[in-house]
Amino acid sequence: MAYLVPKYVSPEEYFALEVNSREKHEYFNGEVVAMAGNTEKHNLIVSNLIGELHGFLKNNPCRVYPSDLRIATSLFESYMYPDVTIVCGETELKDDRFDTITNPSVVIEVMSKSTEQNDRGYKYFYYQKIPSLKEYILIDSNSYHAEIIRLEEDRSWKITEIDGINEVLPINSIDMLLPLKDIYDRVSF
Repeated sequence: MAYLVPKYVSPEEYFALEVNSREKHEYFNGEVVAMAGNTEKHNLIVSNLIGELHGFLKNNPCRVYPSDLRIATSLFESYMYPDVTIVCGETELKDDRFDTITNPSVVIEVMSKSTEQNDRGYKYFYYQKIPSLKEYILIDSNSYHAEIIRLEEDRSWKITEIDGINEVLPINSIDMLLPLKDIYDRVSF
């Protein structure tokens, strides 16, 4: 039986592809993966997150960025577009690329049925290898649910789940308590 062997794509080839592409692609150690399209519900949750975070972070050394900013991993040659990124301190660029950073403090992904397995699986694996990352937050787009995967003092990762519209999402890296009702404002299930 024959097996299809994926073609290795170099980082340089990947960056050239991204410059001329209408769609975004992520890159994982030589494999290029097209990103799934987003729904209105997904985009509304992301907009709510960015709006709440931006307002909270005014006059603060931390900044919030949307999904057009790519994250580079240091341990692996991989590049991802999280839905929301928070950087505390000076933004560090990968090889002076204007659209690729190396030092996120918080990464937030809004999960759908089509992305949940990737967000919980290989993306989490790559994100947790970033030395500056303190919190990886997963927001469910189909229910009032969030998960915080937080780096502990002993360098282990601890998962905390939050359920219900009246609960609050603690983002310790920026000392923020974000009500789920604000994240899901005008979102209907």
